[in-house]
Amino acid sequence: MNINITIKPDFEALITLPPSKSIANREMLIDALCIMDNAQWQPSSHSQYVSDDILAMRRGLAARDGDTIDVDGAGTALRFLTAYWATREGYTVTITGNPRLCERPIAPLVDALRQLGADIVYTAQEGYAPLHITGRRLHAGHLTMRGDMSSQFVSALLMVAPTIGGTELELTGEIVSRPYIDMTVALMGCHGVRVSENDGTFIVPADRYLPAIASDEGDWSAAAFWLALQALLPQARITLQGLQPNSVQGDCRILTIMEQMGMTAHWHDDGLLTMDMSRALCCCCSTFADLTGTPDLAPVLVVALCLMGRPFRITGLRTLRHKESDRLEALRTELRKVGYLISIEGDDAISWHFATCEPHPHPAIDPHGDHRIAMAMALAAVRYPGITIENPQVVAKSYPNFWEQLKIQPYHV
Repeated sequence: MNINITIKPDFEALITLPPSKSIANREMLIDALCIMDNAQWQPSSHSQYVSDDILAMRRGLAARDGDTIDVDGAGTALRFLTAYWATREGYTVTITGNPRLCERPIAPLVDALRQLGADIVYTAQEGYAPLHITGRRLHAGHLTMRGDMSSQFVSALLMVAPTIGGTELELTGEIVSRPYIDMTVALMGCHGVRVSENDGTFIVPADRYLPAIASDEGDWSAAAFWLALQALLPQARITLQGLQPNSVQGDCRILTIMEQMGMTAHWHDDGLLTMDMSRALCCCCSTFADLTGTPDLAPVLVVALCLMGRPFRITGLRTLRHKESDRLEALRTELRKVGYLISIEGDDAISWHFATCEPHPHPAIDPHGDHRIAMAMALAAVRYPGITIENPQVVAKSYPNFWEQLKIQPYHV
């Protein structure tokens, strides 16, 4: 199914943001690890989280011995659940996902867990899901992993480490998506486990997690769309609810980037955030950003900058080839449909310097099965009223009510 999108220049809305799925998935795993015996985990305070990724994590944690857990496209759930079930002594599960997820490598995490005594078998292609896991009593150890691998591998290992006697995890080379690792460490601290770091080595003690009140912090990754929309429509009045200014979420950096482009943020006593573009800079000013720590911001930022007519060069994108889609190619393909010719520089950078082409008369955007491409390209409706978004339901992965909040009838041709 497709939807046609028109965004009015005077768009006005109070947006209650979905809870951060990055925080929720980590808190659910830590909550499950608080159960030190073989009791069955049950969802509690996280029952309000309804995005597909969070539902996949909940299903996976609540699985029973012998179950096959299908996480669909939830990469975070695949990585976190692999580590979790590897520690569940006496339980056997199989974890799988959709075809795209089964093309995303997981060998570095599996290799590390095997060094700690895990029993994990690839049931199809070596190095990729599906995985057959027989839980064992794992042992402490010293692990070495490249820092430019997925931060979710690192987070999964860090979170299970206290329950298996502690672990030292040494990361070599450049560390990508570092804010997500910092988030993991901060949330572990909220549950009573203090992780220390020494020259790239994370030292996790043997310890017990303590229960803690779950966070209901809004998702800064979701907020990025609304900040971009406000920048594109200065006359709009968008109010965001649920964010924290001093967030552990790395994607809160989007506000700093927008402020550098002339946006002014107004935090109110009731926790609301409003924005305006009263300091808007010359549209010819170039934007340079290194998103090594926050690559998920790239789609919305790239689309917004093109639509604003601002040349840019964005680096630190090497992980985007292996997301829900090849996001670099997806952006190049879909932006061409609306008249922008962006350049991809290897696997790490993307740029635009005013190059244009004739746009399609009636652009139909293919999100490539990727929630972030769908939401980012929805911004093009500012310039192309009535633009079509194919397969709009992909936003349910992180933001199920996105179209309603954009005041678009969801999933309607």
